[in-house]
Amino acid sequence: MGTSDDEAKPASAARIYDYFLGGTHNFPADRAAAQTMLQVLPLVPQMARTNRAFLRRAVRYLAESGVRQFLDVGSGIPTEGNVHEIVQQVEPEARVVYVDIDPLAVAESLELLDGNPLATVVNADLRDPRSILSHPQVTALLDFDRPIGLVLGAVLHFVPDETAYDVVGRLLAAMAPGSHLLISHATADEAPHEQDEIDVAHDIYRHRTATPLGLRTRAQIERFFEGLDLVEPGVVWLPLWRPAPDDPQYFADDPTRSAGIGGVGRIPPHQDR
Repeated sequence: MGTSDDEAKPASAARIYDYFLGGTHNFPADRAAAQTMLQVLPLVPQMARTNRAFLRRAVRYLAESGVRQFLDVGSGIPTEGNVHEIVQQVEPEARVVYVDIDPLAVAESLELLDGNPLATVVNADLRDPRSILSHPQVTALLDFDRPIGLVLGAVLHFVPDETAYDVVGRLLAAMAPGSHLLISHATADEAPHEQDEIDVAHDIYRHRTATPLGLRTRAQIERFFEGLDLVEPGVVWLPLWRPAPDDPQYFADDPTRSAGIGGVGRIPPHQDR
């Protein structure tokens, strides 16, 4: 049973997402917001799980390609198949730093990572890249003179307008050639969802959380990868990015219904920094 303090906590994007994934790290306000969204978008839990499956595949690809350092910004509440679990299966010495704005997500992650010296979590805001890049725990664990996998999974749609391009650019500018950018992003572009359904999602995040939702088109999402070498198959619907046999098959017949686009790009060897 929740405490009175839990009852008073406002909703957050990380905890709403946790609820959709079937997690338990959420409060009444999160569940109420999620239930409102489910009334008009009943497929949201399947969308969330499809996104997680994409992230697992993409992170595993990077680890198998030799990336040994990861910076996961907007990492959210810990759930099965976290970045450190995947990459340390491939390379036990791989290093991972998680970053999230939600203190609960950070606290839960710290508990999960207890005893793992090669992974940590910090409380910082993606909208302030300097707070991430200069954080002593980040600089202690990651070597920015060597390639890093920058993971931005289902977070940029909570960063408004041009700010998002600026922060991604500033983060990439701090990274060595051979680093990779991994993005998944919600979109209504080409997706068969009614405008009133999209409006409900916008209203929930705008009025019930501190992170309003801002969907982007495919072209706007592709813009994040300008100057990078795209990994095949490019920027595509999430179920189409290197699908694996054990993936959820929710949208196998129509990937556009996943409402999510993702891709991976690599900083080329001689890019100016």
